[in-house]
Amino acid sequence: MTSWWFPDNTVLCNFACVGALGLLERIIDGRGRWSEAVAFEAARSAHVYPSLTSVQIDGWLGEPLEIQDDEADVVERVRVAAFGGSASRPLQHLGEAQTLHIIQQWPGYQESFWLSDDRAACDHARRLGIVTLETRDVLARGCSTGELSHTEAYKLLQQMRDAGRHLSIPSDASWLLR
Repeated sequence: MTSWWFPDNTVLCNFACVGALGLLERIIDGRGRWSEAVAFEAARSAHVYPSLTSVQIDGWLGEPLEIQDDEADVVERVRVAAFGGSASRPLQHLGEAQTLHIIQQWPGYQESFWLSDDRAACDHARRLGIVTLETRDVLARGCSTGELSHTEAYKLLQQMRDAGRHLSIPSDASWLLR
């Protein structure tokens, strides 16, 4: 069974802000997937990070997975109850709710990884037993497969932070060797 990797928009933007979407693609290595709401968020974020348009064009996350009409009510309940979404902002936390639903409910996706730097979403997913990786964990995987050195990964994390991204950075580069 394939362990699919579902990056959310926070992770995509982190890599985009430092010109490293190609690195993320190599780390994901053909296992990437995304929900329609995350694809929409990435398209909207392309006004800030234009390279995000290449993700859909290049297809390395596959076609966006679409929630069916008979699943929409369940996704909406999760969006509101688990993530604090509101009726006045119907797209708020929709990507998280769709991704959670796909990983939990769709056959073939139960062993998937969720990539996110949204602390509340990560905590919720972890409580449900979903393997959740933050950007620093993704970069550590890249170090373990030889895509980059731990010092290069650490510099990328610092550049992301310096670009205004909110993510967890280890105290030193050696953490990325785990």
